[in-house]
Parts: sequence; C-alpha cells; structure tokens
Amino acid sequence: MVLYFSKPPVLTRLLAFLLLTSYTSWPTGALNPSCAPGGNFDLSPWELQLPIGSTGSPETISSASLQGCSGWENFDYFFTESGDGALVMKVPGSPASAGCVTTPNSLHCRTELREVDPSTGAAASWSPNAATNRLIVELVVTVADNSARGTVIGQIHIDDSISSKPVCELYYNSNGDISIGVEQTRSGGDEVFTSLGNIPIGTVFTYELEYYTGLLKVAINGNFQTLDTYELDAPNSYFKVGNYNQGSSASDVHVFSIYLEH
Repeated sequence: MVLYFSKPPVLTRLLAFLLLTSYTSWPTGALNPSCAPGGNFDLSPWELQLPIGSTGSPETISSASLQGCSGWENFDYFFTESGDGALVMKVPGSPASAGCVTTPNSLHCRTELREVDPSTGAAASWSPNAATNRLIVELVVTVADNSARGTVIGQIHIDDSISSKPVCELYYNSNGDISIGVEQTRSGGDEVFTSLGNIPIGTVFTYELEYYTGLLKVAINGNFQTLDTYELDAPNSYFKVGNYNQGSSASDVHVFSIYLEH
C-alpha cells in the first residue's frame, strides 16, 4: 500500500482521518504561499500537462521538475496562490478563443496532473481489480468554463496503451452543478451521466474517486455512489486531477489537498 499526501488543511485532514483511521502518519503544517506547488504538495506521483506548446503536443512538466519549494510554476497556468497557498490551475479557454493547445486525442485545453510512477516519473497505471485505488481532493472552483457540464476537475483514464478514452470524468459547471460521465465502452463516445448535486461557485468541497475490487465509486463531501462500468471490463487505469476545460471561456481551479492511495 502506497500513500501520497499534500499538506492538507483541517477539513481534509479530518475527512481522511474519518475514512482511513488505520493510518497513523499524517502530514503537518499549513500551505506555504511562498513555495511553488511542489513545496506544499507531494507531486512525486504526478506530471503536469499544460495548455501551451505546439498543436497536438502540449508542454508536459516532469514530476522531478515539479517537486520542492523551488519547483516549476508558471503564473499564467500553475502556481501557488499568494494568500492561502492553494495550488492554482488555470486554463484560458479553447484553441479557437484563446489559442491554447490540446493533446492529440482531445479538442479541449487543460492544466492537469497526470499520474506517473513516483520512482521513475514514467507513465503508470494500475488494475481496477486491486485492493485499493483511491483519490481524494479538496478544492474550490472559482471560475468554471461556459460549457453545459463544465470543467473536468478529476478523471480516471484508461491506460493509453489500451484506449485514448477515460473511464469517467467529473464535471463542475458555472451553476455549481456536479456530474460524472462514465464511458460504456473502451472505444468511448458513449458516456452516461449521473448528477451528483450542487456546490455553489467559490465553495470549498471534497471529491473522492475510487476504482478497486472491480467497483467504481464517487463521493462529494463523503456522499458515495457506486457507478455502473458497463462493458469496460476493468481496464488498467490512472488518475488525473486539475482543470480540463470543456468550453470557450476561462476556468480557474484552486486545490487545497490531494490524497492518493494504492
């Protein structure tokens, strides 16, 4: 079992304690506004995908470059908020509206963390039939994009060697509506959406994504739902966290803690 923590504020520390009382080692200390995100968050299991670079080949920042108080940051896209120390992830809009760039299999721009092997920094994935695969994120969306379902703030993605599609995407729109889309097949394009309630813009909340022992689950502020995985048949997968813009207007996501467990 491997655990990765940021330095969480009280809400996430309490939530994690309630969910995972068997663990005795907890990070301490508040987020430091003077550090780059890598000084406040354990970014060893993540690389960063950005909305800049060349078409079909956006810039990617390695795990090693992100780590530490002097790690990589860019005040247009990925940086520490000067007041509360949150990790800020911004996207300016779409390729048409803002000139940003996308990955080869997407029409949308992103500032998004992608899970990697923390020992090598290489792309990694895991089996949904394993004992534990859990992601808990505490965040606030200060600006959601203008698409109907909104910005994707978290994903479970199928291993790239198997498919270019996600298992599921967690959406947050400008009305504060949260929904999750689950693909029915590995070829994609057939997401089934489930409404998860409403959290007003600018309100801090916590989401959790789990995919283990063959079961896909999502929770908003601790309220769990188990989701059908249709014909996906438990493909190897990986987590993503951040701001995957689905519209043509800007979006802005602030993260206070990230908890990853395998």
